[in-house]
Amino acid sequence: MTAGDRPGLTDAPARKALGQHFLFDPSILHRAALAAGPVAGRVVIEVGPGPGGLTRALLDEGAGTVIAVEADPRFAEALALWPEAKDGRLIVLRKDARKVNFEKLVQEAGATQPAMIIANLPYNVGTPLLVGWLKAGDWRGEMALMFQKEVAERICAAPGTDHYGRLAVLVQSATRPHISFTLPPGAFHPPPKVNSAVAVLEPLPAAERFAHIDLLEQVTGAAFGQRRKMMRAALKPFAKKHGLKATDWLTSVGIDPTARAETLTQDDFRRLAASLAKT
Repeated sequence: MTAGDRPGLTDAPARKALGQHFLFDPSILHRAALAAGPVAGRVVIEVGPGPGGLTRALLDEGAGTVIAVEADPRFAEALALWPEAKDGRLIVLRKDARKVNFEKLVQEAGATQPAMIIANLPYNVGTPLLVGWLKAGDWRGEMALMFQKEVAERICAAPGTDHYGRLAVLVQSATRPHISFTLPPGAFHPPPKVNSAVAVLEPLPAAERFAHIDLLEQVTGAAFGQRRKMMRAALKPFAKKHGLKATDWLTSVGIDPTARAETLTQDDFRRLAASLAKT
């Protein structure tokens, strides 16, 4: 199925440089639109809408306002001509999503509850966007994001598993993630070289969220940057920059200095990061 087979969608080829892979199957698009829960009446942010398949599904499912951020002028200009763009239900922003102030956009859209983020993310910007959204305030609600399957598995991984690493620790410090469903390459145009998956990230209650994600990002970057080493060795250069001795630092927060990063839990990493916040 091509965009031309779907009324209102823009029939233009994907650009490899922008990491574009498009979905046109209505059943898959509606499933993705509702993966994180009902969108009726909600403000929904979509990054990289491309031809508009998911955008159409979100609007058809009753989203109150869809904020579509699209860097490709071919699609941004076409979406701006939709009737929903004329009546204000669809806000089209032609811009690199990494440079967008999403909180301001949500406020301007008049959201009365946290905005949902639902997107078939361009492969080349998905992870940095996600890390930024994890640090967001109360304006950001549920997320349903399509990634390469391996990235989705890394997001949801538990300690001691092959995919567990920095991304899992960061994501699980602010949300409760799970994989909703997976898709083979053939579902997309053009087909990517790998399977894809929709990861749903449910915000943790305020009392369970970690307050120092910036510090957690630094600690996990150092710990998993040399994941084959024991923590005392992996964190030695990082600890020195903070005027600490790695072994003493780890011991002070109840972590075995001979442990390796992949065995540490969310709570372990939180204690390490939180201790830096006190220095």
